[in-house]
Amino acid sequence: MHVVGVDYGTLSGRAVVVRVSDGAELGSAVHAYSRGVIEEGLPPDWALQSPHDWIEVLKTAVPEAIAAAGVDPASVIGIGTDFTACTILPTTAEGEPLCVAEPDRPHAWPKLWKHHAAQAHADRINALAAARGEAWLPRYGGKISAEWAFAKGLQLLEEDPQLYGRAERWIEAADWIVWQLTGVESRNVCTAGYKEIFQDGRYPSREFLAALNPGFEGFVDKLATAPLAPLGGLAGRLSARAAAWTGLAEGIAVAVGNVDAHVTSAAADAVRPGQMVAIMGTSTCHVMPSDRLAEVPGMCGVVADGIVPGLWGYEAGQSGVGDIFGWWVEQVGRTHEELTELAAGQRVGEHGLVALDWHNGNRSVLVDHHLSGVVVGQTLATRPEEVYRALVEATAFGARVIVEAFEAAGVAVEEFIVAGGLLKNAFLMQIYADVLRRPLSVIGSDQGPALGSAIHAAVAAGAYADIQQASKAMGKRVEKAYVPDERNADAYDQLYAVYRDLHDTFADGRVLHGLRALRDRA
Repeated sequence: MHVVGVDYGTLSGRAVVVRVSDGAELGSAVHAYSRGVIEEGLPPDWALQSPHDWIEVLKTAVPEAIAAAGVDPASVIGIGTDFTACTILPTTAEGEPLCVAEPDRPHAWPKLWKHHAAQAHADRINALAAARGEAWLPRYGGKISAEWAFAKGLQLLEEDPQLYGRAERWIEAADWIVWQLTGVESRNVCTAGYKEIFQDGRYPSREFLAALNPGFEGFVDKLATAPLAPLGGLAGRLSARAAAWTGLAEGIAVAVGNVDAHVTSAAADAVRPGQMVAIMGTSTCHVMPSDRLAEVPGMCGVVADGIVPGLWGYEAGQSGVGDIFGWWVEQVGRTHEELTELAAGQRVGEHGLVALDWHNGNRSVLVDHHLSGVVVGQTLATRPEEVYRALVEATAFGARVIVEAFEAAGVAVEEFIVAGGLLKNAFLMQIYADVLRRPLSVIGSDQGPALGSAIHAAVAAGAYADIQQASKAMGKRVEKAYVPDERNADAYDQLYAVYRDLHDTFADGRVLHGLRALRDRA
């Protein structure tokens, strides 16, 4: 028996065919989005996507993966999907995206996770929640993000109220794609908890929403349109239309939707308390199951059953990692390989630089997407590879801030496991081990989210009783793949102290927000 996992990323979608018995990955295919990230001609901090691209992944990548695997499509018993989040869109009650009928209105299109133009709306939500003492606010480290459903929904209302009124649904792409596969609307517990402020069985009250804007009082009615479904659950059966798209058999199991980071825990066999998985790509998301509830400052949320049923699921993250390295490579006209080779020849601290990794804002622990990057210590002798190394080190320092925040709150990080595309850079991995002063385990797959979605599909199809059993049989990781060099770790402690000083100095945004305001006025 086989299952298919489909991972929807920022620039492309990937499908993988997996054997149910042992998790062997037999074939895969990638479809690059034709529209990609829609930013051109839009105001600063906007980032949109096209639903057409998502459907094309089903029509292209899934059949190609089946062909590459050389398996009989009839042997596939289930399909699972994961998505970036919060990537969210307004639709009709039938699920048609409003951008189909209103392509010239930017707010009709899906807002990608890195759409940060709702920061002012998030600030208002946070200020009101703090003033009212809303019980859900500490579950998100004291701040909800501009990336999430309520901030983006409030922006839609206040900038295009007519379109807001026509939006009968405000739905995560993770749930929308499952709707397209099954013909049945569903809502998953993961995105509801982490991105839609669902805590202790309820969303924020109508009174709270009305205090933000009277027109926002009924916003939850656009979200709470179906019972929340558990992760690994059966969302429905593959419809005839979706079977024609994918080449799979009508009626096979379709797993409940999920987030790319959270589903990767199953792929890394990291579904036990204290196993933190860092999914490192354009950004980094840190997820970890735990058997205890605590309030960790600046986390993206703690959600009951948010990674696996029966445990609390924690999330934190960094808004820019690979994106930062890619930006610098583009600026200096060199390759990652060239800069890595040159940077690796330096001793720790030799460049005399420290950077703040806030080029795409700060997700954790400051939750402020209007912060920006800082590099200090440059001279006329500073070389491109030295800045590159400083940027790599900055992201490692940012990860250490997150780990220390968890442990200070009493939530132990027992194992740090890395997944994602940046695993290919051994130089970067060693820096992380040295900065964190702990061994790094690594996922045993190049396709963590897609494999995780396939594992969830196996559970939804009934091949395993739960995610833990399926993960043990089908997931894979290499323990202690990188161990810290104690001498380098000692040197990094000194650089990290400077990083923390800079971090705390610029954290209030006084300087960086002022620069952004000047830019926007110009």
